[in-house]
Amino acid sequence: MFGTVVVGVGIAGLARIRDLMNPMPSSPSEHLKLLGFVSRRSFGNINEAKQISLEDALRSEEIQAAFISTENRSHEETIRMFLEAGKHVLVEYPMALSAKAARELWEMAEQKGKVLHVEHIELLTEEYKQLKKEVTGKDLVKGTLHFTGHVLDENKTGFPAFSGIARLTWLIDLFGDLTVTSATREEQKDKNYSRMTVHFQTANK
Repeated sequence: MFGTVVVGVGIAGLARIRDLMNPMPSSPSEHLKLLGFVSRRSFGNINEAKQISLEDALRSEEIQAAFISTENRSHEETIRMFLEAGKHVLVEYPMALSAKAARELWEMAEQKGKVLHVEHIELLTEEYKQLKKEVTGKDLVKGTLHFTGHVLDENKTGFPAFSGIARLTWLIDLFGDLTVTSATREEQKDKNYSRMTVHFQTANK
């Protein structure tokens, strides 16, 4: 069994705890043992998972891997701490708020001989797999992807483009490398409204 810890207990972290406590039969999760979770808030226990301190999680020889589900802003620092402690790391996207930091973390994981995996669960869903089948072998002429969400706290999540990075990953996986040709942002603070519009071009224009 592989000892794990979940760091952060928002929506993603709670889902991790649930899935690690009740793994699907014959899935790789059956080989993972949840040894606790870390949170700034005091919970005690969640579904029989016990709360432990960050220091204990980093020091523990029983914990070999960390699942990081905190706000975007803290991903980089938390990854760095667990890699330095000799743990494998799975982190919810985005890994960091800059490409430079992400490259440094990949290099650090390689030097330490540890796995650093950025999770994007949507790419594993049946709906997405079907979408990928439908576009395979076809040329993209023009398309629009529109999605909505609540207004995010930029201090925690980073620049608004990060809230759409999951969809950008979709497009790159479906159509290859993309180049940004233009980007605009509209804000109406009195209405708590913000919109970002980005135009991309594929490698074959």
